[in-house]
Formats: sequence, C-alpha cells, structure tokens
Amino acid sequence: MSLRFVGKDPESGDHGCPAVWVDEESHDLVIQGTRADAGTVARTVQDSPLPDHESVIRLPQRIIPLLREALDGAKPQ
Repeated sequence: MSLRFVGKDPESGDHGCPAVWVDEESHDLVIQGTRADAGTVARTVQDSPLPDHESVIRLPQRIIPLLREALDGAKPQ
C-alpha cells in the first residue's frame, strides 16, 4: 500500500488529528479524525446503519482544503 500524506489540521499541534492521506494504488482517501459524539452518531444512524467495523468521525471546517487537495490528487489517471 502506498499512502501519500496530504496534510493535517494546522491547529492540531502535536496531536496530528485530523489528517488525510491518498492511497495511490486504489485512489481511496484515508482519514484520521475525532470520533463523533453519541448524539451525532445517534442522528447519523437514522440515515445509514453503522456496522461494528465502522465509525463516524467529525472533521472541522478548516480541513476542507486538505480534503479538496486529496480528492484532486485521488483522480485516477
């Protein structure tokens, strides 16, 4: 697996979260983030079931530019 680091939240300090990578083979995004609180999870499962192997994460607005960069870089050639 070849992961290309796109970046991390500039306000995260030494914690490094949230962060974004692109898998250069599959073009998948890999995202590290803070687990959503119980209220957020309860609301999201109303729209989409949450299997045991998945998690809901919350990303701050300031990471949107990193997501855009990752999406642009994940386009298959």
